[in-house]
Amino acid sequence: MRSSQTKPAKLGSEAVLDLFVSKWAIKVVHALARGTKRHGALRREISGVSQKMLTQTLRDLENAGLIQRTAYNLVPPKVEYSLTRLGDSFVEPLNTLCNWAEAHRDELEFVAALKTTGKRSAAPQEESRRSEAAGPRRALV
Repeated sequence: MRSSQTKPAKLGSEAVLDLFVSKWAIKVVHALARGTKRHGALRREISGVSQKMLTQTLRDLENAGLIQRTAYNLVPPKVEYSLTRLGDSFVEPLNTLCNWAEAHRDELEFVAALKTTGKRSAAPQEESRRSEAAGPRRALV
């Protein structure tokens, strides 16, 4: 395979999901949903984010068309970030996703704990027999 070959561009939901794999992107969009902010204000509001990670996240969101970077010709330099119309339209679906995650937090943590400890649930046949005996049950994933 030649190194000059490029990967096909990701489109639609795949591109959006790649962008929001980072927890920082979600937190930046939430912060900017409350109004225009400067880099320092975002860094103070989003605890735990490094300057490098915040800068990269802001660039990624700007390249995706979700935020706008406005640089003013002042000394010292002044740069502000705000959501674009596209970014603003993403706030409601993002809130829905976050609300879903909060509502299912215990279940998600339970499944994650099973995976990290290496323990597996019962064999599918055994699980099926338990389900029939116990009646209908909500899925964990």
